[in-house]
Amino acid sequence: MKFGKEFAAQMVQEWQEAYMDYSKLKSILKDILRFKQQTKAPAPMAEITKGSLKRRASLYRAFSGLTSRYRSGSPRKNNEDEVILVSAVQEGGVEGDYQTMFLMPGEQGGEYELVFFRRLDDEFNKVVRFYKKKVEEVMVEADELSKQMNALIALRIKVDNPVLGGRTDMLNLSANGFSSNHSSVVHPTNGGRQGWTRMDVIQEVEMSTEGISEEEMMEGNNREALNGGEANNIQRFRPASLDVLDHVKINVELETPISTLKGVIKSSKSDLSFSRQELKTAEEKITKAFVEFHRKLGLLKSYCFLNQLAFSKIMKKYDKTTSRNASKAYLQMVDKSYLGSSDEVTKLMERVENTYVKHFANGNHRKGMKTLRPQTKKERHRITFLNGFFSGCSIALIVAIIVNIHARDLLRSQGRDQYMVNIFPLYSLFGYIVLHMLMYSGNIFFWKRYRVNFSFIFGFKQGTELGYREVLLLSSGLSLIALAGVISHLDMEIEPRTKSFRTSTELIPLFLLIVVLSITFCPFNIIYRSSRFFLIRCAFHCVCAPLYKVTLPDFFLADQLTSQVQAVRSLEFYICYYGWGNFRERLNKCEESEVYKVFYIVVAIIPYWLRFIQCLRRLFEEKDAAHGLNGLKYFSTIAAVAIRTIYQFQKQKTTTWLVLAAATSGIATIANTYWDIVIDWGLLRRNSRNPWLRDKLILPHKGVYYVAMALNCLLRLAWMQQVLGIQTVPFLHRTALIAVVACLEIIRRGIWNFFRLENEHLNNVGKFRAFKSVPLPFYYDYNGDKSI
Repeated sequence: MKFGKEFAAQMVQEWQEAYMDYSKLKSILKDILRFKQQTKAPAPMAEITKGSLKRRASLYRAFSGLTSRYRSGSPRKNNEDEVILVSAVQEGGVEGDYQTMFLMPGEQGGEYELVFFRRLDDEFNKVVRFYKKKVEEVMVEADELSKQMNALIALRIKVDNPVLGGRTDMLNLSANGFSSNHSSVVHPTNGGRQGWTRMDVIQEVEMSTEGISEEEMMEGNNREALNGGEANNIQRFRPASLDVLDHVKINVELETPISTLKGVIKSSKSDLSFSRQELKTAEEKITKAFVEFHRKLGLLKSYCFLNQLAFSKIMKKYDKTTSRNASKAYLQMVDKSYLGSSDEVTKLMERVENTYVKHFANGNHRKGMKTLRPQTKKERHRITFLNGFFSGCSIALIVAIIVNIHARDLLRSQGRDQYMVNIFPLYSLFGYIVLHMLMYSGNIFFWKRYRVNFSFIFGFKQGTELGYREVLLLSSGLSLIALAGVISHLDMEIEPRTKSFRTSTELIPLFLLIVVLSITFCPFNIIYRSSRFFLIRCAFHCVCAPLYKVTLPDFFLADQLTSQVQAVRSLEFYICYYGWGNFRERLNKCEESEVYKVFYIVVAIIPYWLRFIQCLRRLFEEKDAAHGLNGLKYFSTIAAVAIRTIYQFQKQKTTTWLVLAAATSGIATIANTYWDIVIDWGLLRRNSRNPWLRDKLILPHKGVYYVAMALNCLLRLAWMQQVLGIQTVPFLHRTALIAVVACLEIIRRGIWNFFRLENEHLNNVGKFRAFKSVPLPFYYDYNGDKSI
């Protein structure tokens, strides 16, 4: 792989505009090379003779040694070889941007090289400024984490032994080293120094040596040997100061419905009660903060390394293109600059790792590093094999079903209508789920291909997100068992003796549903437990929408549910059919029940109602009128769905209800289509560089965006045929037509998903937003902040 592609593949996508523009500089070098090839002329005889004499003379010069260029001391400079002079501009006594002076502008093609160095300086100064800004930010965060750790250590001591107290130096991550006297993870058992065992003392002394140089450690060991060793260790240990707790309050996050209701009544900042539950919650939050902070440092370190490597590559490419020797001088400047000489990030990473291992992994380095540096998920061949096996079996079953229907002429059978009304809705539920999973796997494939950071946007734990192969595996497995149930359930003939169908056959759909729900809620670490629990947690947040802070995964899942209205209605039909229907004879009176009709409307409204409540919650928190307009859009959809369903249930359809259904559905369709394209996708920008799209696009072909907008409009109008009562496909049964329209809506949602996340990703890129904000447990008031 060429360096340009490797460089683009390894960069942090949200920071891509802050990286050195390698492709642009490379294109300038191509212009220089093209100019030199066009103006290339044979060298004069005098130059050839002069060159040959130089070479002949060099054969008799003294050999200076292979490593002489690396010897210490100032190297001798040949003024004839100097191509550039690089200097830092002083601004107010502070080193500012770097400027490169090209010493040979009068040579043929020199204007191209001037353009190259100007652009090179712009890129380098951009990189240095961004890196310096980010380093300053992480140092501020390190100070805040240090304060949080000091409060946590004091809280640990207070919870384990309220009597114990004292003062010592505080933890400081952003300093060049740790303080010499740390508090420990290990807590006293019986109170006071008398309760410490020998192992406790050894661990405490080990903790107190973090960040101390080897010379200081050796001196300390010598002093301990002279003064009695262990006794001196006990005297050196002093627990952390508990005074910090006088200035600390704990942040009560609105993470549960109960805490939300309490937060409405009183402030979310509460005094410490020194309970173990508070300690456990604080440790969990600080652990997450450390993991995210370490990840941020790792990406910042990678940013520094990749840019240094890019400048090295481009300068070597310049030397090769122009036959000059300018890379040495420029790369020396890069090494001396803040980008090359700063080691704050490396030292800070080491201190963060040491702190995490000591305080959160009980000194187990391997365990701590496993959490801080999760390994990249490996592609497993068995997933590909099983995926192909399940998919092949599913295709074979589809063919078998088609052949079975054709051979037995089931479409003209007397039990066809009975089957379509009673059995088809049961299996269509699995079809909706499989289709949605197929669309989602396609989304993941294209997100990865076009480098949309979907795992960061959704907030997946690093290394646990599912790839498209895993989602395809789940969908093909579900389709296999569902199709196997269908082919075993194609019996249309009732038994003449019992006047009923076989009970075991009729219970197959219910058994499949129980299996799917059991796997979804299975507590064991099988079948992607972390992803299943993430889905369950988001679903629970959706159900309790006003009582939870609305995050992107929550409202994204709620949007998916709005496209699965027919699947939710299928669940209602399961309850009615197996609870109150005569499933042995394939009979039900669901549509004759007024209660069923009411719930048929309610369950269709629920997904839109959840989004409406989420919009109100965000409007209340963020004070953004756009969320209010979005809520009105969903409210219009609720009205359209309710009126349309009432109109469908009428035996004698009146013109008034038809006009109401058509009007509300038309308004909802227009509002939803406009919001999809303009707000969610960010398209139809009038003054955009790309006509009627947006300034930045990820897909290389602009026509895809126009096709997607057209498809969105068409698929939004597809369900209008149900309102107007147009039977577009006469040979299809009514339930089959409903399923086709529901599938079209799922396909539309799959297309919407890709462009929605693309727009979100570009917003993150524009704001250089590559990290999630992690809530910290402790809050310092002004006086407490000063005391630290």
